[in-house]
Amino acid sequence: MPTISSARVQCVALLGQVLGQGRLLSEAMSGPAWQALSAPDRAAAQRMAQEVLRNLERCDRLLKPHLRKGPPLFVRNVLRLGAWELCTGGAAHGVVNDCVQIVAQDRKAQSMKGLVNAVLRKLSADGPAQWAKLRVPRLPRWLREPLVAAWGGKAVAAMEAAHLAGAPLDLTAKGDPAALAQAVGGVLLPSGSVRLAEAGQVSALPGYEAGDWWVQDAAAALPARLLGDVAGLRVLDMCAAPGGKTMQLAAAGAQVTALDLSEARLARVAENLARTGLRAEIVAGDALEHQGTYDAVLLDAPCSATGTIRRHPDLPHAKQGEGISELIGLQERMIDHALSLLAPGGRLVFCTCSLIPDEGECQIEAALARHEGLELLQAEAPGVEAGWRAPEGGLRLRPDFWAERGGMDGFYMAVLRKPGGSAPFQGDLPDPTG
Repeated sequence: MPTISSARVQCVALLGQVLGQGRLLSEAMSGPAWQALSAPDRAAAQRMAQEVLRNLERCDRLLKPHLRKGPPLFVRNVLRLGAWELCTGGAAHGVVNDCVQIVAQDRKAQSMKGLVNAVLRKLSADGPAQWAKLRVPRLPRWLREPLVAAWGGKAVAAMEAAHLAGAPLDLTAKGDPAALAQAVGGVLLPSGSVRLAEAGQVSALPGYEAGDWWVQDAAAALPARLLGDVAGLRVLDMCAAPGGKTMQLAAAGAQVTALDLSEARLARVAENLARTGLRAEIVAGDALEHQGTYDAVLLDAPCSATGTIRRHPDLPHAKQGEGISELIGLQERMIDHALSLLAPGGRLVFCTCSLIPDEGECQIEAALARHEGLELLQAEAPGVEAGWRAPEGGLRLRPDFWAERGGMDGFYMAVLRKPGGSAPFQGDLPDPTG
């Protein structure tokens, strides 16, 4: 019997955990079976699962006419994987045979191997032509409806196109970003990030071992830059893991405290700091109980992460919007506590990687109403465009912005100044693009 692709087997297992158990891919990619895979097979399984999830609507539309009765989720996921591969250039013989064998080896599903064989052989003939005519997959209703209400149908359709396209790899340089762009063959973005359309193995890129850069989406790199010149200042990165913003602040000369609830995630921060040769104080603890006095606080608050779907297509399928109201309440409490940690005149940058206004614009409007004398500053950083400015004064970034360059994560960010004292800031950071 021919050997079945381990990557395909694990891809189906990942889909089952996301679509059947509500687990994120980052959670599902664990356990003995996953660890036993070779690095290339792990990469292939992850990529296939992500692409099936990006194209789930298309897969189901193509499969529906061939399925009089809905098969069990396991079989449906095998068919979804087969449909995606067959319609995007996969070799029919290998794809069909593997999918049939995956089903045949499952005791509960083996009676359906004939169905899988028949459906996929039919799709191998006419699927690619039909695939090309299908619309861009839409977000699930639980998320699409509030986003349309907030941003309009045209904007949401553009976001969905960005989600389907996926995300390039963005790097933040410890030193000169122009030199980094030249070294890795990337493009220097107006905001100072370096973008690679095809990165390959990240750890094999020039400068990785030397710690010259770290992976960080261009949008995620902006909040730290909004603080301006932080050299010599005491700065708290309030929810620090995985550490991209901590490293930005440390590279800019700040005395950084990296605070996070998860010791395991802070271990990754420590690894990143060690690789880059940067220094920060690492503290494990509850952000709402932390004490101290700082010149600036960067609060990248826990949120729905709906702005990261172009990189995490599992999110809208694994989650159904549960817990967002609790997150909104937590964000409010974190803003209030962060302000209590600031010295008079100190600055707070609040940000979330969310597309939902209740986790962004509305939080800032409410904070300004709660705190007398709190000032919303103009958000300034190299590369910021006029169209990104939100009516209340923050920045609203969306996945469809910079579409011709490969898009960006959805983010909201704003700069607040605590009343009293004199701000210790000496202006903006130098333009990273030179």
